[in-house]
Amino acid sequence: MNPRTAVQLFRAVAVAEAITWVGLLAGMYVKYVPETSEIGVKVFGPIHGAVFVLYVAVALLTARRLRWSPGTTLLALVASIPPFATVVFEIWARRTGRLEAVRAA
Repeated sequence: MNPRTAVQLFRAVAVAEAITWVGLLAGMYVKYVPETSEIGVKVFGPIHGAVFVLYVAVALLTARRLRWSPGTTLLALVASIPPFATVVFEIWARRTGRLEAVRAA
């Protein structure tokens, strides 16, 4: 996989991980606050879990292709835990030049 493809894939998966967080959090709200339905958690739980694992794999792949430092790689991995942090990390990495495929090529 070339560095440009890795960057595009990383960006897409980072946003997808945040979107599945929205679905899971909404499902958890409906399940625990008005206590009306578990369907949101049953649907978005496995989807979010799969996208979470995909994000970790793509982050490691991107780190290798773009030659990220261990600190940047660790930060990308830690960003997978809090809601929406993957998007925050993606914005930071883009602004600081860590998502520039040209440098790694």
